[in-house]
Amino acid sequence: MSEIYDFQVTTIKGEQKPLEEFKGKVLLIVNTASKCGFTPQFKGLEKLYEEYKDKGLEILGFPCNQFLSQDPGSDEQISEFCQLNYGVSFPMFSKVEVNGPGTHPLFAYLKSQAKGMLGTEKIKWNFTKFLVDAEGNVVERYAPKTEPKEMIGDIEKLLA
Repeated sequence: MSEIYDFQVTTIKGEQKPLEEFKGKVLLIVNTASKCGFTPQFKGLEKLYEEYKDKGLEILGFPCNQFLSQDPGSDEQISEFCQLNYGVSFPMFSKVEVNGPGTHPLFAYLKSQAKGMLGTEKIKWNFTKFLVDAEGNVVERYAPKTEPKEMIGDIEKLLA
């Protein structure tokens, strides 16, 4: 795959969706978990989405159960949890692996485009975030502890 828009992903409802549908949008792609210390970031992500979706921001959430089994539920249970507890309205996708031999191709691509600390590609934990500009370039990788509100400046620059 040579660009982000070449990837197909599966929605949390089981439908195939080409990322090409998000062409021209600024994307914030996040690996999420329902039972993690960072789970309350769903609230901040939803707030960002509400504030910037009409200006061209899309947030794409990908549940992952690779870190201490912090998202063990089915896609349906995860979807219910996100909506009931955090009012999540941004697109959520089917559970993925972000490290190891089963890494989803999208995350392999994201990690190759924006390396982590000390040049590592491995994702350290849930709620690692990747910011993609409207042309499809991965411009930033944020640590799990980075709160959504801390990314507003970078997002606004890309939306300008």
